[in-house]
Amino acid sequence: MNRIPVSELADGQQLEQAFRAADKQLRVNRQGGKYILLKLADKTGVLAAMLWNADERTYDSFDRGDFIYCRGRTQIHNGALQIIVSDLERMDPSEVDLEEFDRYDAAKSEQLVGQLRENFAALQNESLRRLGDAFLADDDFVSRFCKAAAAVTNHHAYPGGLLKHTVDMMELAKLIAPRYPQLDADLLIFGAFLHDLGKIDELAADGEISYTDRGQMLGHIVIGVQMLAEKINQLGDADFPSELRLHLEHMIVSHHGILEYGSPKIPVTLEAVALHHIDNLDAKMSSYTSVIEADVSADGNWTNYNPSIGRKLWKKRD
Repeated sequence: MNRIPVSELADGQQLEQAFRAADKQLRVNRQGGKYILLKLADKTGVLAAMLWNADERTYDSFDRGDFIYCRGRTQIHNGALQIIVSDLERMDPSEVDLEEFDRYDAAKSEQLVGQLRENFAALQNESLRRLGDAFLADDDFVSRFCKAAAAVTNHHAYPGGLLKHTVDMMELAKLIAPRYPQLDADLLIFGAFLHDLGKIDELAADGEISYTDRGQMLGHIVIGVQMLAEKINQLGDADFPSELRLHLEHMIVSHHGILEYGSPKIPVTLEAVALHHIDNLDAKMSSYTSVIEADVSADGNWTNYNPSIGRKLWKKRD
């Protein structure tokens, strides 16, 4: 049976094919029976799945990130497509076509790194230009940056997503800064580059996206400040402007906007305020677009109600 990509699955299809187990949880229903809640993935997307009447032996037979061969059927539940699995077994990676599961686009990443180089070269501030060049001269950093995700779920949650999110924010900063002459354009653009760099170490890039121990204990904001300090120190430039460094650090620690969203400080500079709103805009557009693309509502104009965003979304495109 030919494999059907996740993005092309529809209601009522019988399935016998490989998936990657993005997540698994052993749960107990109201009657005391056990079942496995799964997230099944390929390069085109992720779907929830259920295996009823499960036991610990089946649950322990595979790990998160493993390839598994599933038999079952698709169905719509509460407006969302899911898979009811009747049987599954772990597969060896040699049994699957890895191209069907690898979401990393090397050519796209190379293009985005080229945009980064152009953006740094255009900076008027020599200290920022040198700092940007130092990051891009670090081959290990560039390699990890290219493959990092921006999140486990929601926005840009795929290998290469962090690079895409970062470059898009820098491009937005370049558009917005000329409208507000009070802004330091170079500072805002570089803040867009720095704001989420800590996610390179916060999230594991190999296999399925998950939090690292360092990510769980520190978070990307603290890690990002540390990465900035390490790179400035590597410059060997004792004269790197202390006030400029302080402004860069502030943009990292305040970019979530409010304390309740994890920022230890709220934005108090114009550049930090602008950065927060650019970040929020790009994340929301990516997240909401994903909701529209994944929706299976029968209503041609509207998605199903999505509790995570508290609304339906208009999806009709003529």
